[in-house]
This record gives sequence, C-alpha cells and structure tokens, in this order.
Amino acid sequence: MSQRTRIIIALALLIVLVAAVLGAEALRRAAAGRAEPELAPGSIPITLDGKLVAGFVPADLERLTKVSFVEPVEGKTQDGWLLRDVILVYVDASKLKADSSISVSSSSRDKSATLTWSEVDNPATWVMFDLSNRGTLKLVSVLEQLDTRDEWVQDADRIEISSP
Repeated sequence: MSQRTRIIIALALLIVLVAAVLGAEALRRAAAGRAEPELAPGSIPITLDGKLVAGFVPADLERLTKVSFVEPVEGKTQDGWLLRDVILVYVDASKLKADSSISVSSSSRDKSATLTWSEVDNPATWVMFDLSNRGTLKLVSVLEQLDTRDEWVQDADRIEISSP
C-alpha cells in the first residue's frame, strides 16, 4: 500500500470520526432542548410557572407514604397521599416559596382549589389526594375551604404551581 493510499484512508477515518462526534453532540442538544416532558395517556400534568415539569398517574402514588384522617362532617376516613409529597417528587423544594400558589383543578367538573405552599406543606392540614370509587383522584383536606364533600376537587386532572 502506497503512502498516498494510507493518507487518504487516515483522512477518511478522521472525517468519519468528526462526523460521528458532531452527530452525537447534535442529538444530545436536541434531547436536552426539549421544552416539556411527554405525558403518558391519562397523566395528571404538573406545571410550574406555566411550564410543564411532569405528569403522573394515580398508580405512581403507590410508592409514597399513605396517610389518613377522619373528615369531620360525615365521619368517614379519607386515606391517600399528601399533595406536598406528590409535588416534591417532581418539583425541587427550592422552587417553592411559602406564598407560592398551588391550584388543583378538575376540567370535567369545572372545579378548582387554590392553596398556598405553606398550607400544602403543613401536614396538619391534611391536603391530600384520595382515590375515588372510580379510581380518579379527589383533593381533600381539613382546611375550611376543602373540608366538606361539596368543596373537594373530585376527578382532579391538573396541578398548577405559580411562584409569587
């Protein structure tokens, strides 16, 4: 093999190597540049300041600690998962301030509840998701604005967090 042939092969290998590195870098930038995560069908989206940060399905909650309280009006036990714990799985606590607004809504029932992070973060308020008989989530609490069945947000399908 002549010297010229070796140089051409080396240059071709160098060009292929550079193209592979540039292609891999372009793919990495494209993956990192995705603005929002993809949601699985039936997921409940969580937005932070208008940007989608995550989504979850009720089955994802099984890894969280279950809690319960007896609601005062009908004396029935409500058991489920603290909204605080659900949010902290997907949102860094440093992004939440005491007066951050947490809104949980149900589009099918045209209902929502808006609380502050300090209310949600307080375990004594029992702001939590409970599974309904149909397997959907309902937001319940002992807080005055959520302490009766009429005030609960049943079939919750969205969580919006807004910074002050």
